[in-house]
Amino acid sequence: MTRPLTSVERSIQGRNGWLKEEERKAIESRGEIGRMEFWLRLTRSEIAKEVKAGRGDVIAGFTLVCRLFKLVLEKRQAGDARLFNHLMQYADTVLKQHGPRH
Repeated sequence: MTRPLTSVERSIQGRNGWLKEEERKAIESRGEIGRMEFWLRLTRSEIAKEVKAGRGDVIAGFTLVCRLFKLVLEKRQAGDARLFNHLMQYADTVLKQHGPRH
């Protein structure tokens, strides 16, 4: 017999369900571009909340992530896809271990 979920666990489960459903709608509507736009909107909202809570270092962190991704794309365009492949593999691993949909 399994125990009932706590209110925190129910909240997490509800949020994860909402994320999956909204992502699915975005994909149905606009494909992979829709998925990307959904996650960008969500991230922008989270960044605004972090800044409002006094954690402005989130802006520097997001800027670094964007600069890293731009560098990786430039390397791939120049014919060296190793960094892109490593970044994608790392991101996949982290999301599988810690992501909102596990």
